Amino acid sequence: MTSQPITEAAEPDGPPPRHVAIIMDGNGRWAKQRGLPRYEGHRRGVDVLRKIVQHAGERRIKYLTLFSFSSENWTRPESEIRDLFNLLRRFVKNDLADLARNNVHITVIGARAGLPADIAGLIDKAEVDTSDNDGLKLIVAFNYGARDEIVRAVQRLAARVAAGDLAPEEIDIDLMSDAMDTAGVPDPDLVIRTSGEQRISNFLLWQSAYSEFVFVSGYWPDFDEREFDAAVSEYSRRERRYGAVGG
Repeated sequence: MTSQPITEAAEPDGPPPRHVAIIMDGNGRWAKQRGLPRYEGHRRGVDVLRKIVQHAGERRIKYLTLFSFSSENWTRPESEIRDLFNLLRRFVKNDLADLARNNVHITVIGARAGLPADIAGLIDKAEVDTSDNDGLKLIVAFNYGARDEIVRAVQRLAARVAAGDLAPEEIDIDLMSDAMDTAGVPDPDLVIRTSGEQRISNFLLWQSAYSEFVFVSGYWPDFDEREFDAAVSEYSRRERRYGAVGG
């Protein structure tokens, strides 16, 4: 299947998604096309992120998960990682108060070990400052890789087995889901990926088993509210069968 630009938000046939997840891809290529440093692509990407979070809340999306920094991104140049972390620092400093006022509840998933102390502190602050909010649930995948998440979940269950609190045969899908970073969060109904790439890139492997995917050809810095609405409309026209026979 070839990625196509989404230009029209046709009237949906079914209910909108409760949980939308987005792989925000293409910042660096967007900048390269324009002869700009990669940092400018990431900076523009943060501007788009800000608009999409607001728009998702206005559309009454209940959960929005954003893939912001992969555990594989540590292989990038040190200068780019520094720029990305500086953008995170600036985002929390400038936007956290607005998100809190807008009733957004922030959760950050991914490994915390090895993060700079001030970054870990900012993550804790974002979660604590919005913990009482009951509006849009914004889940940020930071220093996140799905295989790592699954390994950590298995380790948690193995520790319970070793302690005698759990028998191996008691482990089922529900227990596994509860051991994941996303415990208590419904699986994504819709996963959107920008940049024309058609792969999942180690994102929510367990949770997206029955998600619908929409691949957008444009880069993330060019993504906007209209394309978000068009992806949601595309999702709503699809029939979800979960392995059963359709109607």
